[in-house]
Amino acid sequence: MVSLFILLFERVGLIILIAYLLLNIPAFKQRLTQRGKWSTQFLFIFIFSLFASISNFNGIEILHGEIESNVSLFMLSPEASLVNTRTLTIGISGLIGGPFVGVSVGAISGIIRFSQGGIDPQVYIFSSLLIGAVSGLYGRKFIKKENFPTPVNGIVMGAIVEMIQMACILLLSRSFTDAYQLVRFIILPMTLTNSLGVAVFLSIIHAAQKQEMQARAIQTHDVLQLANATLPYFREGLAESPCKKAADIIKKFMKVAAVSITDKEQILAHVGAGSDHHLPSHSIITDLSHDVLHTGEVKEAHSREEIGCGVAGCPLESAIVIPLKTSKETVGTLKLYFTSAEELTFVERQLAEGLGNIFSSQIELGQAEVNARLLQDAEIKSLQAQVNPHFFFNAINTVSALIRVDSEQARKLLLRLSQFFRSNLQGARRNLIPLEKELEHVRAYQELEQARFPDRYTVHFEIEEGMENIIVPPFIIQILVENAFKHAFSTRKKDNHVWVKVAKQNAQAMIQVEDNGIGLPEATTKQLGKEAVSSEKGTGSALENLNRRLVTLFGQTAALSFKTSQEGTRISCLIPNKKESD
Repeated sequence: MVSLFILLFERVGLIILIAYLLLNIPAFKQRLTQRGKWSTQFLFIFIFSLFASISNFNGIEILHGEIESNVSLFMLSPEASLVNTRTLTIGISGLIGGPFVGVSVGAISGIIRFSQGGIDPQVYIFSSLLIGAVSGLYGRKFIKKENFPTPVNGIVMGAIVEMIQMACILLLSRSFTDAYQLVRFIILPMTLTNSLGVAVFLSIIHAAQKQEMQARAIQTHDVLQLANATLPYFREGLAESPCKKAADIIKKFMKVAAVSITDKEQILAHVGAGSDHHLPSHSIITDLSHDVLHTGEVKEAHSREEIGCGVAGCPLESAIVIPLKTSKETVGTLKLYFTSAEELTFVERQLAEGLGNIFSSQIELGQAEVNARLLQDAEIKSLQAQVNPHFFFNAINTVSALIRVDSEQARKLLLRLSQFFRSNLQGARRNLIPLEKELEHVRAYQELEQARFPDRYTVHFEIEEGMENIIVPPFIIQILVENAFKHAFSTRKKDNHVWVKVAKQNAQAMIQVEDNGIGLPEATTKQLGKEAVSSEKGTGSALENLNRRLVTLFGQTAALSFKTSQEGTRISCLIPNKKESD
């Protein structure tokens, strides 16, 4: 019995060795994750049927309770039996591939065993089918969960299928006495070796999966680090300086011979081998890059000829070129070069394709940010340009009337009007200006209005010391003061006051314009800043435009806040407390 155990263990070792080699083939490991596909199941049938055939022909001949032969056997003597690892291979095929694979491998293995002859060979057809069905039904639940049985599950199932084998020998053999003698001789070594073999096979699968997950975790970590490190540069777009920095980072992480980045026409960066002739600012020189730009597909080259570099002595022997795309078109290429064709493997291709997708997204994100900024600037300029033309006409009419009665005052007003025009032009060109410039604009507006309506309005300025140099959106205070002049006091001719306050509030600046007017209806207050409000003295959109501009520049926290009562109205906002130097 000990001798039989040793011989069986040698045969199990052969199967395990073949399994180990098989599980180190990337294509087969990938198939293990696609066990539900018919193509995978037929592949499993072929592989495990081959294992079962090896087990049958590499079995141990038993005659009258003794080991007769342990060499490869194609035909048995009529009274002999065969001890082998057939149940091991059938059981594993069912556990891995499910019922269809298990039964199919069982049928093929049983037919081969029947063709070898010996005593009661028909028993092994039935037992092989039964073992394949039982192991396959058990393995199907793991296929549904997309995992594999544990080695402990393998030991249990290995023992069960061997018990099925022994039961079939006892029940289906012509001579129960002979069958009993055979079972008593082989049951222990076969059960131990086959159970151990199934467990070891499953352990190899689990180890391969664990190694794969660890490798993917490391690879994912590297990819995320690389994506994070290159993000600021690709978001700047395809230009020489940022692409050079990005290429340096990619070469460091990828450990390739050279990295090159191009746009549609020229090389933007090339670091590593071949940098003496693959020069930035020069036209693309490889045929491979032209093909990728034309087709938009990933291309590989495994020789200098396939790369298509016309410079003699170029050290680059293999390459993978990935298109860099936006939503509309291929805008450039990322090229990874190797000095040996063997260095370009399936792993490098998969990693390069993933990076190409990430970098393309980064470029597209950068373009979207540029477009958003341009749109934002255009919107702000449009809002700034919405100055009430009636004010200019009224101011000019006022100056015209004063020329006859007070030419000096008319001259001062013309200077103020000139200053007001200048402030408007500056405001239309810039998104932020110093507060002192905005206050000059307000004072110019105040004097022009007071010239029209002497002693009707009084403006009080309460500016906290040191706040004059903070930057604010143009017209932010002027619009609020103008709004108070037009709407706060109705037909009241005197005692109309407006307070302009600017103060520091933590890390922000609080800007507030308050009046002692008649207040606003509650329904109107809810509309202010959110939509245009009907007005007899204007378009009703000034506060809406101002509020949109604040939110566009600084976010929702900068939105206008309104508080009103019969004693007046207060409009305020909070913006970042920053100076031009910040």
